[in-house]
Amino acid sequence: MAHRILAETTASVSELKRNPMATVAAGEGFPVAILNRNEPAFYCIPAKAYEELMDRLEDIELNALADARLKDGKAPVRVTLDEL
Repeated sequence: MAHRILAETTASVSELKRNPMATVAAGEGFPVAILNRNEPAFYCIPAKAYEELMDRLEDIELNALADARLKDGKAPVRVTLDEL
């Protein structure tokens, strides 16, 4: 059965157990797909990449909320950052 691997770097569970920090470093700041019997089991993501991912998700959620509020038919209110 074919599996999509959403990372350029892969490592086995055994490699991860042997040297976790080297496994993370192998990804050079990007996720590492951890394989169990040649199937992706999970992704090992450096803290900085995870934080950036969470920031992006928050931005997407806030944009969706703003778009939904704009569709309510009311005129948007312009404010400056100083007014906030």
